[in-house]
Amino acid sequence: MAGAIGLVLLGLAFLALGGDSIVKAASGLAQRCGASPFVAGLLLVAFGTSLPELAVNARAYAAGAQDLALGNAIGSNLANLGLTLGLAALAAPLLLRTRLLPPLLVLLTLATLALIGFGLDGAISRAEGVALLLAFVGVVAFLLLRARHEPAARQLGVSGYAVTRTGLVLNLLRLLIALVLLNAGANLVVEHAPRLGAAWGLSPLLVGLLPVAIGTALPEAAAAVAAARRGQGDMVVGHVLGSSLFNLLVVIGGMAALRPLPLPASFVRLELPAAIALAAVLYPMLRGDMRLSRGEGAVLLVAFLAWVGLELALVA
Repeated sequence: MAGAIGLVLLGLAFLALGGDSIVKAASGLAQRCGASPFVAGLLLVAFGTSLPELAVNARAYAAGAQDLALGNAIGSNLANLGLTLGLAALAAPLLLRTRLLPPLLVLLTLATLALIGFGLDGAISRAEGVALLLAFVGVVAFLLLRARHEPAARQLGVSGYAVTRTGLVLNLLRLLIALVLLNAGANLVVEHAPRLGAAWGLSPLLVGLLPVAIGTALPEAAAAVAAARRGQGDMVVGHVLGSSLFNLLVVIGGMAALRPLPLPASFVRLELPAAIALAAVLYPMLRGDMRLSRGEGAVLLVAFLAWVGLELALVA
């Protein structure tokens, strides 16, 4: 048991290191290929932190552990909305300067509702998976178009998130190291986390929802707390919403596009509605005074812990 726990923790550490390295490599290579720092920064803020979850889900899917992959995708969203935002806002109130974030939350809610609709027959078809992937392309286009209307000072701030060295050899080396770390980390987590779950009486879905999703979210939560203390509220919320959209549209959509994806019964009845409930709680917080206070962060964190408690109570 102790050995399995250690290997899972090692896998999570590899994923965190690989995710950081690949974000730097992608930013440097994108700018070297002609992308503006603004575009690189915007896409990295929105989707850069999703890569560890993508690595775990791809490995789980390839190994036939679809429930683990599904659990990690939606569990990561719940951890992002409740745990990451809650802890960040408790560390320092999140001041939001861009008007892009409330529309992104609406798009996230619509994507979750679409998944519920697709899953009513017990599976997401290949056509529905392709539709989710196309929706992601639409989200990226919307984000780029709307972002260009942001004030110049705000665009400059976003460009700052992409600051990195752009040397070709350095970034290719970063990319190689990142891929090795992500692959090794995903292999360790997918191989050993289900064994821990079996010892604890958890199904593969719950293993993905709870220990794996929370484990992959903790480095992001730590980074979010640090960013909140630096006054980078837009970056924190942008990471959370973009990563959540990526998980629903690309991770789940991609799995379904490859072959029809059966959904556990609780996925439509409990986990996806819980994600919508958290989004509904968050929307007036973002839409109102463009500020996420410590009290509101506490509400999000308590809501997340209540969901975790409900999941565990249903197992007992």
